[in-house]
Amino acid sequence: MLQALGNNRKRARSDEEKALRRSHILHAAESIFADVGYESFSMAKLSKEAGVVKGTLYLYFDTREEVFLVMYNRSLKRWGEAFVSSLGASMSDLEYAELFYTTYTNDKGYSSLADRLEQSIKHNVSLKSFVKSKRLFWERVGQIIKASAPVLGLTMTQSAEVFRALSVLMVGAMRADQAPAFEDETIPTDVQAVLALFSSKDFFMNNANRLIVAIRSDKSEFRAGELRPTQVLGSAPDAFA
Repeated sequence: MLQALGNNRKRARSDEEKALRRSHILHAAESIFADVGYESFSMAKLSKEAGVVKGTLYLYFDTREEVFLVMYNRSLKRWGEAFVSSLGASMSDLEYAELFYTTYTNDKGYSSLADRLEQSIKHNVSLKSFVKSKRLFWERVGQIIKASAPVLGLTMTQSAEVFRALSVLMVGAMRADQAPAFEDETIPTDVQAVLALFSSKDFFMNNANRLIVAIRSDKSEFRAGELRPTQVLGSAPDAFA
């Protein structure tokens, strides 16, 4: 332990050493985030967990939010791979929506960071980091859209619209879920009924199914005034080939 701590405090010099150090810091960051969440996460805690002086962290990440942004990129890749690998050759709209919901909520890191991304994370990062993150986002989302199109019997444009709609719906559903965790305690029936109205899964499943059906029924390639995903995602054309 002491030897590992000592090695972490030595300055990384080669590109390989820097990559390993950065990876080590990110693993520590993910561990802290899982334990304390967004609000209580700090660079001081990260420094202690990673076994490096605080100044070293800023050699790799300019701000706390840049750490979160990279964690989000990693979690998006992780969730996307889990989702695509679980797609069946043919799935009903409800089965697709349930897989989307289940894989999304199973990855607590991704679901938590996705909710925070638009609110605060992206507003305190460098332009370079922001642009890099968006390009990675389009690349990974492109893979999901491409894999989803034949499963749902959609065009690429429709598949892109489904992904966008379900992603926005998912964030809203998670925020609307008001069910607290009371272990070994019984919630009164009338209160359970109220909570059920705001169940994130029920809300998501019911509306996701409607959205997929509506988007499939729209045969136009894009509505007036809207760009095609291939125009917006010009940085990742292979994903939409």
